[in-house]
Amino acid sequence: MAGVTLETKMVGDAAIRAFRQLGRVMSNTTPIMRAVGVGLVEGTHTRFEQAVDPEGNPWAPLLPAYKAIKRGPGILRESAMRGGLMGSITFRAGADTVEVGTNKIYAAVHQYGATIVPVKATHLRFFLSGGLVEADSVTIPARPYLGVSTEDARMIEETIVDALDRAMR
Repeated sequence: MAGVTLETKMVGDAAIRAFRQLGRVMSNTTPIMRAVGVGLVEGTHTRFEQAVDPEGNPWAPLLPAYKAIKRGPGILRESAMRGGLMGSITFRAGADTVEVGTNKIYAAVHQYGATIVPVKATHLRFFLSGGLVEADSVTIPARPYLGVSTEDARMIEETIVDALDRAMR
């Protein structure tokens, strides 16, 4: 995943304890981590639909001149699901890890924000609702979509505890 990938440590004593116990009763925890990965991708998709960061804060609004010509149903969304940034979110699971991210080259710009400047020209040129615009630079605000929300943390803990319960039966 060359675009942007989030790495985070598991938090929550109950989840950590349950995962350690799970590792003692299961020889392969990768399927459980896959389930966590699926849940994290679903949580990320929900944030795209709600236009919020992992803490629930709304993303910066679109500029009105851009919003007037933008394709798609919302911020960072070109289509309802297929293609674009939202549709590219995927995961990779291991025995004790899950990576969630995307291979879109522009992904980090939207996750962290950036100032775009011309490289080979004197100005940036692009169209907005008022027509052709020239600018020395364009600042794109951070609109974090990757991360672990409170709901995601709850899902992780429930997934691991449920797996432990099933393994102990």
